[in-house]
Amino acid sequence: MIDDIDTRILKALEKDARLSFAEIGRMIHLSASAARERILKMEDMGLIKKYSIEIDHSKLGYDLEVFILVKVFHGKLKSFLEVIPTISEIKKAHRITGNQNVHLKAMLKNQLHLQQLIDKLMPFGDTHTLLVLSDVLDNTEE
Repeated sequence: MIDDIDTRILKALEKDARLSFAEIGRMIHLSASAARERILKMEDMGLIKKYSIEIDHSKLGYDLEVFILVKVFHGKLKSFLEVIPTISEIKKAHRITGNQNVHLKAMLKNQLHLQQLIDKLMPFGDTHTLLVLSDVLDNTEE
């Protein structure tokens, strides 16, 4: 189980996963070795699964962020789930409940790029695309 100190460590790492053990220790009044020990314990528990970066895809020329809901055709789910990891534009994919089976998040260069992605997905099911206009809330940066 985690305590208040572990929770404060997690919040610090959510803001900046590059913080050193010493920096985290200073922030929450622990020694660097105590902070390290707690972080390693949470990694061993599987509570901390990975450390990652957030990329500004627009600076790489990917100006469209979209969500695509897919209602996969009967008998196509297994093959569709195998194809998803091979499509580099798809950044996240979730199996979901409701009228659709899969929720995708993709980063694309333009409308033509979106059309090409939809063309790849259509053999597997019906798609419904939502274009992201702006971010309203991102609790991962509290």
